[in-house]
Amino acid sequence: MPLTFRKSFRILPGVRLNINRRSWSITTGGNGNGPRHTRSSTGRRTTSMDLPGPFGWRRTTTKRRRGH
Repeated sequence: MPLTFRKSFRILPGVRLNINRRSWSITTGGNGNGPRHTRSSTGRRTTSMDLPGPFGWRRTTTKRRRGH
């Protein structure tokens, strides 16, 4: 079983810094109502939201690299 590393820090109310082995990201929002927006150092943008019950919604876009 591979080992993973992930750490999350609250830097301001409603703002979190997330660090893992390959990248870091900033998450804003998601204080119980409304969506969360996450931007990663790798160019990934994610918008997610908790829905009533055991449901959730997520949309991820990845920035394409030029020249490859």
